[in-house]
Amino acid sequence: MIEKRSDRPVSKSRSSQGETIALPTPLLDPGRSLAKALQRRRTIREISDRTLRVQTLSNLLWAACGVNRKTGPFGVAGRTAASASNSQEVDVYVALAAGTYLYDPFHHRLVLVTDGDLRRFAIGRGQGSAGADAPVRLLYVADIDKLEHTWGFQEPGLRDAEVQRSYYYVDTGLIAANVYLFAASMGLAAWFHNCDRPELSSKLRLRDTQRVLFGQTVGYAVKKARGNSA
Repeated sequence: MIEKRSDRPVSKSRSSQGETIALPTPLLDPGRSLAKALQRRRTIREISDRTLRVQTLSNLLWAACGVNRKTGPFGVAGRTAASASNSQEVDVYVALAAGTYLYDPFHHRLVLVTDGDLRRFAIGRGQGSAGADAPVRLLYVADIDKLEHTWGFQEPGLRDAEVQRSYYYVDTGLIAANVYLFAASMGLAAWFHNCDRPELSSKLRLRDTQRVLFGQTVGYAVKKARGNSA
């Protein structure tokens, strides 16, 4: 669920990859204080079903792992989140009510992966119903092939399963931290959590080299009614 009101209309098109949604240019206020965002950063699990504007979603995804410079390490476009040898091996999927999309940071757009609402699988079993109707759930998926065929330094450890695991877990944490800080700076709620990996791997039709890791829910916090004072 995203509100399609922004500085320009949502542009949907079709490509060889399927339906795509061109996101509006990210608009982040440079005057916002990092110190205040750090002070406000917290996990909020009670998230409402209030929709997010497409502009807000655009800003969120760019902050998470968007392209912030055309030439980064090893001559490849740099991102807002670091990765091992600039492998950029963690992909961000966006689970919405209407479908699940892959975020394409190089064209700043969403590419449809599958129709239908997968948000219920983007939360771990037994984690309760908090935020069940939240508008956006991000899914972090590692692609081992990108580590083994990185653009950057060909470190031997990039082909070792244990080293790979340590890298993609750390790199996921860097993206999730960006999301937390963005949410705190914009008055949004965020919650990093487990997810139903087997179901998502199947429904997203992932390759053998891809690993579903975690989910992160983003939206507006539920407003709690104030009780009468005694």
